[in-house]
Amino acid sequence: MDPIRVMVVDDSPFMRRALERMLTCEDIQVVGSARDGEEALEKLLKLDPDIVTLDVEMPRMDGLACLRRIMAEHPRPVLMVSSLTQEGASATLEALAAGALDFIPKETSLATASILQIQQELQEKVRKLARSPKFRRRRGPAGAGPVAAPAAPPAPAARSYTILPGEAARVTTPSPSGTLAPTPRAELLVVGTSTGGPKALQDLLPALPKTLPVPCMVVQHMPATFTKPFAERLNGISQVEIKEAEDGEPLKAGCVYIAPGGIHLRYRNRGGTGFVDLNPEPASSLHRPSVDVLFLSVAEQFSRPLLAMILTGMGSDGARGMEALKARGAHTLAEAEESCVVYGMPRAAFERGCVDQVAPLPEMAGILRRHFGI
Repeated sequence: MDPIRVMVVDDSPFMRRALERMLTCEDIQVVGSARDGEEALEKLLKLDPDIVTLDVEMPRMDGLACLRRIMAEHPRPVLMVSSLTQEGASATLEALAAGALDFIPKETSLATASILQIQQELQEKVRKLARSPKFRRRRGPAGAGPVAAPAAPPAPAARSYTILPGEAARVTTPSPSGTLAPTPRAELLVVGTSTGGPKALQDLLPALPKTLPVPCMVVQHMPATFTKPFAERLNGISQVEIKEAEDGEPLKAGCVYIAPGGIHLRYRNRGGTGFVDLNPEPASSLHRPSVDVLFLSVAEQFSRPLLAMILTGMGSDGARGMEALKARGAHTLAEAEESCVVYGMPRAAFERGCVDQVAPLPEMAGILRRHFGI
C-alpha cells in the first residue's frame, strides 16, 4: 500500500520541522510544507496530499480562510493545529464546523516529556483521517490534483439496521407511523463521541425541538478550554438548551449537558432525582472525560428506561459502558459507518453485540423525535 501523503502548513519553522519528524514513518510521508494559507493553496495541486495539517493562526491567509478554500476547491481531510487559548478554541470549533475533521493542540505537540505518546497519537489520527469515508477519492495523473470519487447512490429513505437476539444485523424499514422499535419511552438520553463528534453534534442537536422531554448527557473528547465555547456555540444554534455541565446541578428535561474537558461526567441519583457529578477519578482513564465512565455510572444509578448513543470516534471508549447499559435494558444506537468520520467507537460497540440499532447520522434526529413523539 502506498504511504499516506501529508502536507504540513504552519508559519513556525520549528513546528513544521517538529510535525515532519513526528509524522515520518514507514506508512506516512511528508511530501511538502507551507508557511501560510496562500503558499499552501499554491502547492496543494502540485503535491496532491492525502491529508493536510493546518495551523489556525498564520499571516497573509490564516487557517480558516485556507480551509474554506480547500473544502470548496480541492476537498480532502484536514487536521487543524490549534493553540489552547480561548481564541484558538473558538477558531478551531469554527474550523471543525467548516469541514476540518479533527485537531491537535499545538502546546501539547511541544511537550517533549511525552513526545512518544504524542507522536503515536498524531500518526494514528493521520492514518484514520486520511482514510475517512467522508473523503474517499481516487488520485488522478501526477500534478492533475485529486479526482472526485463517483457519488454514491442515494440511500433508501429512513433506513436503519436493527440487531435482533441471535441474528446478524438486518436492514429494516420503519412502518408508515415511524415506529422503529417497541421500546418504552426513555427518561434519559446519553451520548458519547470523539473524532468527528463536534460536527456530528452540530448536525444532531439543533434538529431536536425544545420540547425534548428528557435530559441529555454528552461526552465529547475535547480539551478543557474547548468545551464551554463548544457548548455555547451549540446553544446559539439549537432549540434545546445546551450548556457545559456543572458539578451538583440537577438534570432537567430539554437540557443537554456537555462534559467539561479534563474531568469525568457521571450520573448521580439522589432521592430519585438525577444530578451532575463531576469527578477526576479514575485518573488512569485513557480519556477524561470518558464515555465509559458516564455510561457505567448511568448503568449503576439509573433504573428507568433510557436511550444510549455512540457516534463517530476513534478507539473503543463507550463500548464497555454501552454493554452494561444494554444488560440493564437500555435501548442502544450507534452511528453507521457510512456517515462516521472515524468508524471506531461505534464499531467497537457493535462488535460487543450490544447495539440495538444502527443508522446514519442524518437519520438520528428523526429516530429520537419518533421515539419521544415530538
